This record gives sequence, structure tokens and C-alpha cells, in this order.
Amino acid sequence: MSSQPSAVQCDLPITDDLSGVFRYVARQPILDLRGRVHGYELLFRDGPQQLKFSGDGDHATRTILDNMVIFSLEKLTGGLPAFVNCTHEALTDRLVDVLSPSMFVLEILENIEPTPELVRACCRLKTAGFRLALDDFRWRPGCEMLIEIADYIKIDFTLSDSLERRAIRDRLRGRAVALIAEKIETQEQYHEARDEGFTLIQGYYFCRPELIENRKIPANKLTQIEILRLLRDSSLDFEKLCDLVKRDPSLTYRLLRLLNSPACAVRQEVRSIKSALIAVGEEGFRRIAMLAIASELNAGQPGELLRLAFVRGRFCEIAAEECGLDAKEQYLVGLLSLLPAMLHVPMQQLMPALPLREEICIALMGAAIPERMLLEWLICHEHGQWQECDKIVDEHKLDQLKLLHWYTEAVAWSEAALRAA
Repeated sequence: MSSQPSAVQCDLPITDDLSGVFRYVARQPILDLRGRVHGYELLFRDGPQQLKFSGDGDHATRTILDNMVIFSLEKLTGGLPAFVNCTHEALTDRLVDVLSPSMFVLEILENIEPTPELVRACCRLKTAGFRLALDDFRWRPGCEMLIEIADYIKIDFTLSDSLERRAIRDRLRGRAVALIAEKIETQEQYHEARDEGFTLIQGYYFCRPELIENRKIPANKLTQIEILRLLRDSSLDFEKLCDLVKRDPSLTYRLLRLLNSPACAVRQEVRSIKSALIAVGEEGFRRIAMLAIASELNAGQPGELLRLAFVRGRFCEIAAEECGLDAKEQYLVGLLSLLPAMLHVPMQQLMPALPLREEICIALMGAAIPERMLLEWLICHEHGQWQECDKIVDEHKLDQLKLLHWYTEAVAWSEAALRAA
């Protein structure tokens, strides 16, 4: 039997050897109306004393730009555009010139005055190939010059009402600029933004879809959940596993396609579940089967939801051992945390169908117990809630640097897994 496929390694360092200061880097998706990822905004924060990156410090901006060059932070976006906040200095003193114009969208912060110097700098950057975005946009005197060269205008739904947004849209009519609705966290907000004419959406609304009470879980989904339980067992019941997989033709096809992909590095063609197990070994088969099942569970949902599930599962898995938790269980905690969004069924309703021990079920329900600490840290990290991240680290005596490294490794692994799946 061949050995288990190794996880994709991410060569993105988290610390700057010169300064010894660690940094938070998270990403938030920007999706189109069909649920496809258009790009990611990268959220930055220096040490634990800084609760968020506000863009009002020139030193902070220099540090961020340096790190994007040295550490290739664009890897966090999977090759998609990276939206980054820029200060007045970063734009006028040519600091952003170190970035690749094709990879980065420069966000002009709302507190930057549109002076002639700034407009000239932005025109130069636009000519160089950068795309420009006006962040947290609200109409103000002198903004017309920036609107003329902007590619995106971002409007925060928590800072504006429908009347203000309508007035902005009316004044922008006829201009070739894409409107991004920011801070969209619910399906209701998503529908509102879509109906108002926004073409791009930023936020985690896809994690909180409309849940349908008393909806029956489809039979094939129950089968896939049962397979997840078998894969978690230390002793694999191979005969029962093969029987369950064969009941689901689409899962069988997806599983064999994954096993035959370059990502698995299997040197022989795989034609059956039995030959797959022989080719990759039990542990390798467990991992690939979990990816296939996750893809099936997410069928018909935005691809970003599956990507996020992979990140959560892999992060919880690789962080588990050092935190005294079971790695296989933690993988399921991360992966299944988005099951309600995939199936549109409340977690309370899913619990009886999840063959997990009681503590894991309680953790998935949101209880603040050790089995949930890694997932909770990651959810806070996804939303840029740095203070909550610090509280979890302090309470459970976790290693902040290792958590950040595991996050970037999980992102890289999920990108490779999603391409294969």
C-alpha cells in the first residue's frame, strides 16, 4: 500500500525574522451573484494590542506592504485578486509599487481626503494596471475625480440605509463601476443587495442561509453522513464501507475521479473502491473519501462554502494533536460546522443523524467546551474579530504563532483539495 498523501505545504512564513513581531492575516470572500468568488479582501492586524487594521498608520501600511512582497500573501487568495486597504502615504509615496498590478486591488479608505496629489497618484496607479476601489463609500465633496477612475465602489450595509444607497446608485448611473455590498452576513441582506442592483457581495451570508424547519434530510445525505462515521472509526469496516459507497453512484464517481487525479499521486489506475483502498492505504483513503463526501454534501451550494469547510476541517485536524484533541474528530467538527448551510437544515435537527459522541455534538451546537475551541478561534479569525481570538488563546493557553501557521497551511491545502474535488 502506498503511504497517505501528504498535506499541501504552505511556505508562507508568519513572522518577520527582523522584527520578531507576529501578524494576523485573514481573508474575506467577495462573490458575484452566482456565488463565484471574484476576489478576497485581506484583513491585517499587527500584534495583539491592535484590534483591527484601520489603515491610519503609515508604519503599519509599510509593514503590511513589506510582508506582502516578502511572504507572497497573494497565495492566500488562490490566484484571485487581493483587495488591500491603502493609506494616503502608500498611494502618494509609491509604496504600493512593490505589488503586482494584476494581483491587487487598491482600496482607498473613506477617511482619505481626495486632494489633487492623491488623485494624480491614483491616476498613475490606474495607468500602471492597478484596479482601484473606494472603501466604505459615502458621497462627499470632491469625490467625483476618484469615482471617474474607480473600478469598484464598496458600500457598507451596516453604515447606510436603503435611501442613502439609492441616492448613490442614482448618481452613479451610467458609470462603468462595480458596486460591492459590504458586511453582508445574512440571506436577507443578500437579497436586499441583489435587488438594489449590487453585482458583488462581501461577507459570509452563504454560511447562514434560510434554514427549513422539519425538512427531511435526503436519504443519500444520511448515507454520506454514515460513511463519515465509518471513516472516523479507528478500525475501518471495509465491507460495510464499500456497500454504502456503492449505494451512491454520484459519490462513487466523485471518489474514483479524486483517486485518479494527480493530487493523489497514485501510480496505477483505480477502477473500484477495493483497488482504491489498496492503492492509497487506509489513511489516504479516509482523507480522499472525506473530500468526496464533503463535495457531495455541498452540491448546488456556492463553491466558497465547500472551500471554507475544507479550511475549517484541515485547520482543526492539524491543530488538534498539539491541543490534546482527537485529530479525526476535530476534522469532522470543522467540516460539519457548515452542514446546516449545505443542507439548509438547522443543526438541532441534524444532531440525531450525526453518529458522533456527545461532546462533539454539543460543540457543533455552539457550546463553549474544549472540543470547540479551535473552531471558535477560526470563526473569529475569519471575521477579523481579533479581540475574541486573543480571549480564546488566553483562556486555553494556545500558541498564537502556531495557530496562524496552521491557518495558512489549511488555506493552501483547501485550495489544492478543491481543485482536485
